[in-house]
Amino acid sequence: MTPPRVLDPCSGSRMMWFDRAHHDVVFGDKRRETLTVTDRSHGKVDGTRTLKVDPDMLMDFRDLPFEDNTFRLVAFDPPHLVRAGPRSWLAAKYGKLGNDWRDDLRQGFAECFRVLHPDGVLVFKWNETQVKLGEVLALTPCRPLFGNTSGKKAGTHWLVFMKERAT
Repeated sequence: MTPPRVLDPCSGSRMMWFDRAHHDVVFGDKRRETLTVTDRSHGKVDGTRTLKVDPDMLMDFRDLPFEDNTFRLVAFDPPHLVRAGPRSWLAAKYGKLGNDWRDDLRQGFAECFRVLHPDGVLVFKWNETQVKLGEVLALTPCRPLFGNTSGKKAGTHWLVFMKERAT
């Protein structure tokens, strides 16, 4: 069996994936849970919404359990909220950063690049509702090749990085 070539270390409910069970992806997250939260925007009579986070592997994006140069593609979509209520739908859906979020994201970038194969691609997704993209990009010595801004009010950014070749 060929090992998977793609890693998503913060997959959450896999909402950005068209194929949420793709055979070539390792879906990881630090949590495995089913949450029911208040979300009146979804149209359910009782005003709740259920979210299931069920990764292939439990993992912490700051300390990935893989050897160096393992994956051809890493999709890095870490939590982007620093403020959210305890029963917040957004916090349940996207996760929440801790008090040391700068160190956490710095370590996350380092780990994603470590497990990425030389010439491999890192796709980074960030929503800057609470933390500006420039603050996050300052946490990695690597510069993105290109990117795109999308979403409501253009707050979600998709950036593409390529790991340098081994010398």
